[in-house]
Amino acid sequence: MTATLMNERDLEFMLYELFDSEALIKRNRYQDHDRQTFNEVINTAKAIAEKHFLPIRQKLDTHQPTFDGKKVTLIPELKPAIEAIIDSGISSATADYELNGMQLPPIVASVASTYLTAAGGVGLGYNMLTNANANLLEAHGSEALIEKWVKPMRSGRFMGTMAMTEPGSGSGLGDLITKAVKSDDGTYRLSGNKIYISGGDHNLSENIVHLVLARIPGAPKGVKGISLFVVPKFLVNDDGTLGADNEVALAGLFHKMGGRAQTSTALSFGEKNGSIGYLVGEENQGLKYMFHMMNEARIMVGTSGATLAVAGYQYSVDYAKNRPQGRLPSCKDPLSPMVNIIEHADVRRMLLAQKVYAEGALSLVLYGSQLSDDEKTAPTEEARAHAHVLLNFLTPIIKTWPSEYGTKANDLAIQVLGGHGYINEHPVELFYRDNRLNPIHEGTTGIQSLDLLTRKVPMNKMAGYSATLSEIYKTIEQAKKYSNLTVFSAQLSDAIEILQQTTDAVLTAMKTTNIDLALANSVKYLEVFGHVIIAWLWLKQGIVASEALSKQQHQADEDFYNGKLQALQYFYRFELPEITLWSNILCTGDSTTYDMKVAWF
Repeated sequence: MTATLMNERDLEFMLYELFDSEALIKRNRYQDHDRQTFNEVINTAKAIAEKHFLPIRQKLDTHQPTFDGKKVTLIPELKPAIEAIIDSGISSATADYELNGMQLPPIVASVASTYLTAAGGVGLGYNMLTNANANLLEAHGSEALIEKWVKPMRSGRFMGTMAMTEPGSGSGLGDLITKAVKSDDGTYRLSGNKIYISGGDHNLSENIVHLVLARIPGAPKGVKGISLFVVPKFLVNDDGTLGADNEVALAGLFHKMGGRAQTSTALSFGEKNGSIGYLVGEENQGLKYMFHMMNEARIMVGTSGATLAVAGYQYSVDYAKNRPQGRLPSCKDPLSPMVNIIEHADVRRMLLAQKVYAEGALSLVLYGSQLSDDEKTAPTEEARAHAHVLLNFLTPIIKTWPSEYGTKANDLAIQVLGGHGYINEHPVELFYRDNRLNPIHEGTTGIQSLDLLTRKVPMNKMAGYSATLSEIYKTIEQAKKYSNLTVFSAQLSDAIEILQQTTDAVLTAMKTTNIDLALANSVKYLEVFGHVIIAWLWLKQGIVASEALSKQQHQADEDFYNGKLQALQYFYRFELPEITLWSNILCTGDSTTYDMKVAWF
């Protein structure tokens, strides 16, 4: 069955109607662009996806990378697909012209990437991590580091990773033990082991540039004693050619349930004389620098979650429209023609839930992309600062909600296809397996919830929290102009009251009671806040749809906008009310999970 990768009409809606990305061309950075160039890049990404990635999507999944003790082997079709992305310029779409970039707005690059992710899954991850690696070095590295490492990554000669996790510490970065000893020449010698390093070894580029967290002897304990280093697989000579092996050894590959196109590696650094590393910025400031890449990667993970949800939804819609089976309960004639399964109410329920999750998640990640742009290129310092506050606050939600609910959407896509859903002749089971990794990648849901409650909410006298609510209130006021949205704007106002009561209760409990107990249900707080944010973004979509419907429209556009309003109604009637239950658990300090003894399991 041939299905549409992404809904082009919805991407157009998100990009030009909901977020008005065409207005970005007024900014100095984007004055060379217009809507036509934006669309050309998106269409190029679509063409690459359909020509290079879609034909090998299943093979990338069924033929995992292998390691024979000396080298990694990937399917041969992946390299030309990756090279097509590099040759098109899309791999460095947002970078400066001087660094081989296209200087495109991040939101346009994100939309372009959806086609590549829908067709190639995490095969795009090699490029995305390289881009994030280069962005970090541009922000915090010296000119020498940029010249030696960033430019080859931007051109596609080198690829990049981030190497944080260790066998003995997992997500607890304060306990990492990889060591970095300073040499007389100003470089460092690193030794230690890292695991779960995505793209840690492959044959897709000349060199691999690892950004490695390590501890210098005598450094403070915990996260305050972590430094960041550039550690290449091969050293590079002054003329740019490759030099000696740098003692970065592949110890093995992890074989995952999903995301199989990208290697997941265990790396050993400096088993003999130490891997040569180049300090990024200042000693003991490494985690601060790495958060630049981590936060970017978290938005990438959220975008992956949203994209895979959209891809699964789109495939299951196409399937349901063309799969005849059964008859409606009202039909008593067994000889009457079968109906396509989309005529069955329960199938429409599952499709509508997918639409709500997928398009709500996509609007969230694109909003995050726009904020990441605004904090750098918005026309006033005040606007840039405001965007920074919003993005910093919302990052745990941008990463988590699409990851969690994108997976729920993929689960429903499998259900819509029935027995066809769990066989690999159809890609929905692959979308599910790929997406199931996202609630774990770049900080688990539990970690994100603790970050939100213990850091993001109270930070700077609740500046991010207040700024976010202020934006929601603006939308509520706008929605009051539309009679069909009055009930939803009122419901969102009530939801904010519940959120505020919940926030006050939890913050008070954190100060006055056992903090472990107060935080025991932190994931529920993240769900409350996440649902409020998605309700807000659906209301924004409802405003655009209502305004469009007030004007003369073709039937196809009317159907599109009415679909938006029906999805809005579904979220407010079926999903948003759940926050009342979650809030009650938090406000009462429910101790059910906390009181469960280890011995009782």
